[in-house]
Amino acid sequence: MTALRPEVAGSDHDGRPAGGVPASEHEGTGLVQLHESIAALLASRGQWRQAYQHLRSAFDLVYADQDDPPQVPEQLRREVDRLRREHAEAREQSLRDSLTDSYNRRYLDERLLGMVAERGSTASGLAIALIDLDWFKQVNDTFGHLLGDRVLQRVVELLQEELPEGGFCARYGGEEFVLVLPGVEPAPAVEIAEAARLRVERHAWASLAPGLRVTVSIGLAYEPPAAGSPTRPPVTPEQQLLLADSLLYTAKQSGRNAVAYRENGRVRLAGAASGRRGIAESRVVGY
Repeated sequence: MTALRPEVAGSDHDGRPAGGVPASEHEGTGLVQLHESIAALLASRGQWRQAYQHLRSAFDLVYADQDDPPQVPEQLRREVDRLRREHAEAREQSLRDSLTDSYNRRYLDERLLGMVAERGSTASGLAIALIDLDWFKQVNDTFGHLLGDRVLQRVVELLQEELPEGGFCARYGGEEFVLVLPGVEPAPAVEIAEAARLRVERHAWASLAPGLRVTVSIGLAYEPPAAGSPTRPPVTPEQQLLLADSLLYTAKQSGRNAVAYRENGRVRLAGAASGRRGIAESRVVGY
């Protein structure tokens, strides 16, 4: 990061800084450069707010004696813009899972809180699909963890295809992922989850390793807009995730490679799995 104004160095014959600049102004220049150096150091550490404050202090020192509000110098404008870009990039990276590049649990928690708050003023509900890879330990044990990592990455790519506007995928932990589907009705939400399951099942996994097969089980929990149920207490993200987890358990216990959801108080399986007998009941039937 360069200085906002040139450093004044040297002195003339009467002891004043070169060019007749008063000592106080020379000291002020040193403070400007000190603030800029601190700002650069803080930015390198990701402490963006403090870096902005030091750049602002440097700007105020440069123009402290001017009566008219000064124009922001182009150099300072560029420095602030650069810091903002770096801040935005660092913020985005902090919300991404390093392996799969899906969003991480931190982002999931933040967005769900915001979506639940918004649901009270919208006419649309919120669907959450909790997804778990079937028999993933066997994939790691048979083909190795490096290939297991590639499987996770490819599964995320397949899950993220054809998501509705505002929808996103987040890694929940290990081989579990979450699809968040705002602004959809129950039936389309089931269709989206079933389509994602089918893409994973039909993918050419043998191209990664002969004999490799990957499927997922999904529990889909849907919550209507709060405005549509004025007497019902608001549902927290934790409660909706708990319901999705219980439905995921149903999908697992009912043969895996299925989407389980609740319709009219009954647990159902989507798509081809709907014809299975002996659908296991969820561990949690409501709240």
